[in-house]
Amino acid sequence: MSQAQPPSQSPSTLSPPVSPAAPPVPSTDHLDRVSYLFGHPISHSLSPLLHGTIYSGLNLNYAQHLYETRSLTACLALARSPKFLGASVTMPHKVAIIPFLDMLTPEGEAIGAVNTIFLRSHPDGRRLLCGTNTDCIGIREAILQNVRKETVSEMRGRKGMVIGGGGTCRAAVYALKTYMGCDEVYLVNRDRGEVEQVIKECKSKGFGDGLRFVESLEEAERLQGPKVVIGAIPDFPPKSEAEIRTRKIIETLLGKEKGVILEMCYHPSPDTAVARIARANEWQVIEGTEAMIWQGLEQDKVWLRRPVSALPVEKVKQVIAAKLSKPSL
Repeated sequence: MSQAQPPSQSPSTLSPPVSPAAPPVPSTDHLDRVSYLFGHPISHSLSPLLHGTIYSGLNLNYAQHLYETRSLTACLALARSPKFLGASVTMPHKVAIIPFLDMLTPEGEAIGAVNTIFLRSHPDGRRLLCGTNTDCIGIREAILQNVRKETVSEMRGRKGMVIGGGGTCRAAVYALKTYMGCDEVYLVNRDRGEVEQVIKECKSKGFGDGLRFVESLEEAERLQGPKVVIGAIPDFPPKSEAEIRTRKIIETLLGKEKGVILEMCYHPSPDTAVARIARANEWQVIEGTEAMIWQGLEQDKVWLRRPVSALPVEKVKQVIAAKLSKPSL
């Protein structure tokens, strides 16, 4: 993670918007430090389990608490509490919270969304709230930790592809352009407007060159196949004309080349339709739990100021795998 930089607006001059009533704050009396997950809805998140496993493995009297709320004011109040270690941030706060932070890392600034709040100290002793985006690190490490070095080298200068246009899309584009070295990234999505917004935002942040919305099956048939793909859509059967067209484009592009796909969707099952299409075309499929785990490890690297190599990585993988192997109630 790169050094944090001041955001364009000073948070000291801003007030959070009026928010709905916040839920009660979980007790922290028995803990030395506490991290939170801010967002809504988050009741089924594995984040507390992941971070709790790390804290336990390091013999730290820490925990992560879910704080399910749409109230940005309440989240910021918790971030000022003495035992606050840091926070994971998900929707609807990933963009809205940025103006209230003191500093952003280049990753957070470029992607335009933060999924992690961490603390640093000002030279005058003031505590600074900083924001970063570890989703792009999770994507990068999910790939790097699961493929051969030769395969990574083959990705540079080749085509990448992102399936989707939502919140994960920007982090995926950033990872493919910045870390994987793709010269062009295809964007495949049912909604052209979403993709145009992604391209506009990525260009404004300096990593939008070579982004291409693949609009039709005919266009897909003419294109060179991608070498690395990030799937970032829910696993629902296509119903509308746009969804059916998007599925055919995916099938066509995955049929041109053999490569590596990171399928971010793993709930309720990692055996998604996109993953099955990829496997049928002899692609290496990396499950989204890998990205989730590595972005979480990066969060604790920032919060605890310890290298990932000092964290119980294998234990985290075992615990998450065991949890996901149990049927949901």
